[in-house]
Amino acid sequence: MKKWAFFLPAAATLLLAAALYASAVALLPVSEQNRLADLNETLTTLLPGSSQFSVEPYSGEDGTIVAAYRGETGYVVETVTAGYAGDITLLVGVDDGGTVTGVVVRDLQETFGLGRRAMVDVPFLTQLLFDYDTLTVGENVDALTGATVTSKALVRAVNAAKAFVTGADISSGATTWGG
Repeated sequence: MKKWAFFLPAAATLLLAAALYASAVALLPVSEQNRLADLNETLTTLLPGSSQFSVEPYSGEDGTIVAAYRGETGYVVETVTAGYAGDITLLVGVDDGGTVTGVVVRDLQETFGLGRRAMVDVPFLTQLLFDYDTLTVGENVDALTGATVTSKALVRAVNAAKAFVTGADISSGATTWGG
């Protein structure tokens, strides 16, 4: 009888683990569908006038741009750049004329109360939308107080996205104009 006392809980645990695994596998397509719907909603918000997006191949060598999505009116460029405490991931909408139409910080691990404010500081993020040829912290962009490294990282990412769309990033081959 003592042998069965150990076997029953172990069998029940294995059965429950198998059921949980099967549930996770069954829900995987739903999870991916939700992720894609969320991404499409964000892309549509960042690039007004576009509703359909296709992934644009990128062959640049700077390492900042990781993906580009072509819409009817421009691109949404996903960038990853080094901040103070780690990598910062942004989505930057840029229309065909080279104007930045939107910026969303998707992920950052910056210092709480300093660089982390870059996710929600509307006056700072609004500066990134102005139509300067090149954004520069200290010239046409005011850095977040106490977060100059983070501010420069975001500006570098926006400049890279804009260069991709305007053709200044010739290695990308993304556009036929600009350089």
